[in-house]
Amino acid sequence: MGRFGGALRCIKYLLLGFNLLFWLAGSAVIAFGLWFRFGGTMKDFSSEDGSPGYFHMGLYVLVGAGALMMAVGFLGCCGATRESQCVLGSFFTCLLVIFAAEITTGVFAFIGKDVAIRHVQTMYEETYNDYLRDREKGNGTLITFHSTFQCCGKESSEQVQPTCPKELLGHKIFGMIFSMVLCCAIRNSRDVI
Repeated sequence: MGRFGGALRCIKYLLLGFNLLFWLAGSAVIAFGLWFRFGGTMKDFSSEDGSPGYFHMGLYVLVGAGALMMAVGFLGCCGATRESQCVLGSFFTCLLVIFAAEITTGVFAFIGKDVAIRHVQTMYEETYNDYLRDREKGNGTLITFHSTFQCCGKESSEQVQPTCPKELLGHKIFGMIFSMVLCCAIRNSRDVI
């Protein structure tokens, strides 16, 4: 064991560092989920009456996953510092379950991505049509859609102009100017050669 003592100590500290990063990642996931729910541009979207229930459920699952990551990271840190076989075995089992859950979630996400895209499109269509029926009411969900995805309307922005982000038009103009300047610069540099 004397020859392998240094290697085992190195593995111990690597495991401790990995679990500390895992714990910090769990904290970040919780913070992101809570910020997504109660702050940022999606706050209005998640608090709208028309927002789907699965949106709230997804955010709470995200916070729960962050809490699980923090707990597993803490378990791994404790197992590494105490060098407890029982705690390290529990840590390994938790990581195995999380890995299987990630694979399953990835498969279902890949299979269901078209359905999710259709749900978002349907929800946008409904809020768009609701706004066109009653413009006086205003629509926070439509405003949130436009500001989050940096878009404005379906075919043209004239019908829903009040719900469009104010900075969107300026960005388009700057993008057009910069692309034209770059195009002219490339053409001029090729003419010189």
